[in-house]
Amino acid sequence: MKNVKNLLLAVLAIWIPVLLGACSNTASGEGQVVIQTNGDEEAVTAMENALKEAGYEGKYVLQSLGTSELGGKLIAEGDQIEADIVTMSSYFLESAQTKHSMFNTLTFSANPLEKTADFYSPILAITGSIFVNTEVLKQKGLDMPASIKDLTAKEYEGLIAIPNIMDSSTGWLLVQAILSEYGEEEGKAILKDLIKNSGPHLESSGSGPIKKVQAGETAAGFGLRHQAVEAKESGAPIEFVDPAEGNFSLTESLAVVKKDNDKKKLAMEMAEVIIKDAREELLKHYPVALYEGEKVSEKNEPAHPKKFEASLTVELMQKHQDIFNSSK
Repeated sequence: MKNVKNLLLAVLAIWIPVLLGACSNTASGEGQVVIQTNGDEEAVTAMENALKEAGYEGKYVLQSLGTSELGGKLIAEGDQIEADIVTMSSYFLESAQTKHSMFNTLTFSANPLEKTADFYSPILAITGSIFVNTEVLKQKGLDMPASIKDLTAKEYEGLIAIPNIMDSSTGWLLVQAILSEYGEEEGKAILKDLIKNSGPHLESSGSGPIKKVQAGETAAGFGLRHQAVEAKESGAPIEFVDPAEGNFSLTESLAVVKKDNDKKKLAMEMAEVIIKDAREELLKHYPVALYEGEKVSEKNEPAHPKKFEASLTVELMQKHQDIFNSSK
């Protein structure tokens, strides 16, 4: 009996590491193209639908990460990152490429409206705006805001929701608009009043403000313009307002990581499918034209489109984060 027991233990000692290794390989998607993205649910679904339609189901693993998490991995790990394909805010890709030269030149072109670097191609764009709950506005006797600065009025205290730049790239759209229009000194004062008025409604996601406004927890907010358009069209008492300070935008793009493995050709093929075949669905959720031939409806065209005068980089974002934090 003792000999049988010893034999069983010996067999287990051999096979447990093998089985664990097999599970680990399956979990990490060994042999599959690894796609890491900061995109939200709609973006992920559009990419997966395009890949499935093209016959790539089962040949990839898609991992959703927060902007700060994925950005940190890009800057820290370079081409040692697990991903073969990355979709991420364009400014993060540019900073990562400058530091690590970690992305391959794309072997395809989809004719973007604006010239971009040869190692990435835009996948979607987000635009900022104000939005209000018209019923709450009426209940509280508040005037319709025309600018971000209007939301700093005392009567809005506790009644606005804004995204936190420390957690959300949408928060950077807010900060860009303020600093571009008012400069750093006055901008800090405006940010301080906005943060005070937001109280417990300083949101960690770009979608947080519209959810609070739509639920009637706040009267107004700043966030993603297309979400306010969708909410209004669904019948919610939502109105979107293009702020006098301007509608600033950020693009998210796709890049292929330099890898010396047998997946690099497949990764480039999948990248092309995502860029060329997912756009039709993406435009429904992120109605900003990025490529030749694309059109969006009039309601999805912001009234005051603007660009920040300085190039968007991780370093600039960190500077604006410091300004935001010093305004608390």
